[in-house]
Amino acid sequence: MSEMITAELVDLDLAADSKEAAARSLAERMVAAGRVTDLEGFLADVAAREALMPTGLDGGIGIPHCRSEHVVRPTLAFGRSGAGIDFGAPDGPADLVFLIAAPAGADTDHLTILSALARRLMDPEFTAALRTAGDPAAAAALIAGEPVVQAAETAPGGVPEQRPFRVVAVTSCPTGIAHTYMAAESLENAARDAGVEIAVETQGSAGFKKLPKAAIDAADAVILAHDVEVRDKERFAGKPTVDVGVKAGISRAPELLAEARGRAERGEVTAAARSAAGEDADGDGSGEGFGTRLRKWLMTGVSYMVPFVAAGGLLIALAFALGGYGINAAPSVAEHFVWGESASWAALLFQIGDTAFTFLVPILAGYIAFGMVDRPGLVPGIVGGAIALTINAGFLGGLVAGLLAGAVVMAVQRVAIPPVLRGIMPVVVIPLISSAVVGFLMFLVVGKPIAWVQERLTDWLNGLTGSNAIILGVILGLMMCFDMGGPLNKVAYAFAVGGLADPNDGSLKVMACVMAAGMVPPLGLALATTVRGRLFTRTERENGKAAWVLGASFITEGAIPFAAADPLRVIPSAMAGGAVTGALSMAFGCTLRAPHGGIFVVPLIGNPWLYLVAVAAGTVVTAALVVLLKGVRGSAGAEAALPVPGDVRTPVAA
Repeated sequence: MSEMITAELVDLDLAADSKEAAARSLAERMVAAGRVTDLEGFLADVAAREALMPTGLDGGIGIPHCRSEHVVRPTLAFGRSGAGIDFGAPDGPADLVFLIAAPAGADTDHLTILSALARRLMDPEFTAALRTAGDPAAAAALIAGEPVVQAAETAPGGVPEQRPFRVVAVTSCPTGIAHTYMAAESLENAARDAGVEIAVETQGSAGFKKLPKAAIDAADAVILAHDVEVRDKERFAGKPTVDVGVKAGISRAPELLAEARGRAERGEVTAAARSAAGEDADGDGSGEGFGTRLRKWLMTGVSYMVPFVAAGGLLIALAFALGGYGINAAPSVAEHFVWGESASWAALLFQIGDTAFTFLVPILAGYIAFGMVDRPGLVPGIVGGAIALTINAGFLGGLVAGLLAGAVVMAVQRVAIPPVLRGIMPVVVIPLISSAVVGFLMFLVVGKPIAWVQERLTDWLNGLTGSNAIILGVILGLMMCFDMGGPLNKVAYAFAVGGLADPNDGSLKVMACVMAAGMVPPLGLALATTVRGRLFTRTERENGKAAWVLGASFITEGAIPFAAADPLRVIPSAMAGGAVTGALSMAFGCTLRAPHGGIFVVPLIGNPWLYLVAVAAGTVVTAALVVLLKGVRGSAGAEAALPVPGDVRTPVAA
């Protein structure tokens, strides 16, 4: 948010007696900063939004906002009023006014600003700091979420007050959708409770905004909570660093902060930081076990592959919906395309999607190597992945090629190089030698055995019938629901996606099974909160409303808040529902060519009505088990939950 607000967009003495005057005063600052092109046109859009619903919030806060064609870039202006301004809040006038401006059509920017600001406004310390900020720059830094570096204040008696402990953190997960942001939220909440200043960089699927250099320089320690390699990790070189998986950021945030403080007090510089600084280039000093590092390397490859999967798979599915399955035999649209024929448009969609799919294995291999050795691994990894396609080694070949490429680059980097050659190493020597070695190994050594295994796997999938298919459906359903977006979930998903690279009836059944099971946990919890809301907290009931949409969209992570609060009841219930759905999907012979989409791609599913029956059955099983297990606990603890005299709260079985 640091790019959205600057000191010139802050007015700590907002002299306005109405919401219209306040909006005009702040908008004039936006015009002066070059963020708004037409003052009156923009104010008309603000007024139109205000007419729909008051924008006042409890606690003395007003947040007028709009999307407007007169806005150049997403912008936030802040004003502090001494007298208060009526924005229609139930509890009275607002003294803190935030004017939010987003370009027309920029729904993502608009919602991002609103959601980020709304979350921070729930923190009384944040609003109190804004009410006491002494200058515009400090207020802008507070709103932007940047640590405000100030000289140590002197307490009575001339003793300097100790500044708060400062931490910067990075969170990331393979898909960059849920775990990334949940870990950030957990760390921020724990830091607030512990009196720690924290700035978190979320390296999510929509990209990331780097932490300001000043924040990193001022930090006492670093927390890296990630399941894929942290980008630009060298920024944190020389800092005491806690390096863990993203789930630890969600479940153990207070412990991570305590560990970071301890490392800082002992003056430790971890192996991860030394490696980023180039002092441990062989990668052996990470302090992690080989299994942990292997998982991160593989998940890095999957993370970068998923967008190609989603784009290519959905385009192919749309092509089949528009032109039928025979469209894959259409001639190249570069040579034959008729603007008025739907078949030509279907062929265009198919050929674009098919082209995107040709990158799956090379991108997977390239970014596995990238996760191991950073950029030097990209060229040999992508080359090895392309060779895997050439020799029909498929998805398994890509996995092996990526690991080989990373290992070869590691070996090359161990060789002592004369200083005069170091400048050409990353550009010429490493790509040349590593590509040649990986190519040799893939073509002549390991490629043919892997291709044979891939062929046997394809034949096995294609021949799946009866009890074998049902057993595989149960296993995949359990994997999809055990960690709800974690490593096992991603392994099952990657297995299904790998089959789409060379689709057959068996691999299409697997893809349908995996997506169906992945929808069950959030849908099951949403149903449970609907039918027996008293068993859940108010927050869980609100999460249940969102879980309907997340589950329908095949975002399994929508169930994580419930699993984190009550894992012993929620996770087994979700796994049972996923197993039922996986088994039924396989038994019904449902197929799917799209790798994502949830209910929105049901028209593209083979046996769609039976597919919905399978999803509904698993949803009901999960909801019933959750309600049963929570109800049993509620009954066992009912006596303890009875209200004491004078306690008017309603006991809730959480």
